[in-house]
Amino acid sequence: MSLRSLNRRRFVKYGALALSAGAVAACSSSPEKEAGADASATGGSPEVIVKKEKVVASWLPIMQTTAYYVALEEGLFEEAGIEVESVKFENPNQIIESLVSGRADFGPPGAAAGITVLAEAKTPGTFKVFGLQGGGIKSDFINDGLIVKPDSTIASFGDLKGKKVGTIPGIQWKTILSYILKKNGLEPGSTVTIEQMAVGLHLPSVVSGAVDATLSLEPTGSIAEATQQAKRAMVNPVSMFISDPFYSGAAVLTSKFLTDRPETAKKVVQVIDEATKIANQDFDKVRPIISKYTALEPDQASYVAQPRLRGFNDLDATDLDSYQKFINVFFEEEVLEQEMVVQNLMLDKAELG
Repeated sequence: MSLRSLNRRRFVKYGALALSAGAVAACSSSPEKEAGADASATGGSPEVIVKKEKVVASWLPIMQTTAYYVALEEGLFEEAGIEVESVKFENPNQIIESLVSGRADFGPPGAAAGITVLAEAKTPGTFKVFGLQGGGIKSDFINDGLIVKPDSTIASFGDLKGKKVGTIPGIQWKTILSYILKKNGLEPGSTVTIEQMAVGLHLPSVVSGAVDATLSLEPTGSIAEATQQAKRAMVNPVSMFISDPFYSGAAVLTSKFLTDRPETAKKVVQVIDEATKIANQDFDKVRPIISKYTALEPDQASYVAQPRLRGFNDLDATDLDSYQKFINVFFEEEVLEQEMVVQNLMLDKAELG
């Protein structure tokens, strides 16, 4: 289905809502209605002003956030009567902190799935997860890679003894890397040195020799191979050692937002679901959007790997099992003090009415 056809369908869908809202506004005694009546009396056309619901979104400029970019570009929030205050962060920890503190209402796709659970453990009842993003071996969506120089002899994690490995800042990816290293008979901090570094430094650090390898999220691997500056020694290694598929990203609502403004929260979920469908149906058509919101150049957006995007209505038992296995790693690595049940964190359809 073309974007134009989808737009036509959304127009019909949201048109009824707009007409309903217009009828309510027309029957009110608001200043907007009075202004419209004056205009009518003088021969002008009455103007109905419908106030939009303001929602604050905290997001990360990565591939997993693609559905949010589509929603913004296609005007889906506006069509649903929502005004979005879009706040960009460069660190996944900051996304979750903004939600916990109440400075934001939701984290679009790409919020850290692991950090969400860690925060929920400290402040129970804070979050509801309504989507997952990542990749997988069986599904053939690339989420991450072990990145090395083109002439490197490193072919697996077992070859990293005595080496220095970079990864994404924060507890989520440090825990993932530590877990995988241990599964390969290595001891983080002893036989292998872990360096946390900004995503933009991963490829330059491998090329310069500052690190021997990086465990990196897309699009680092795609750019490395397309430019021939580096290569993927392993594709989707996290899926190999933790779960397949593997989801490092999540779409998250705060429970306060859901409780205080349930109808608006429902619209946010529907908008992200719609945008996810558009991205999944024809990813090549939405590629040009990605470079507008991320550090990718337009030509790079044309070849980066497509992420595995799962909307609220897509989620199934396989997805939840995968997420649970990921969270179990935090307990096994003693980052979580108690076991967490992912099902309790997921948004339930009954909560949307």
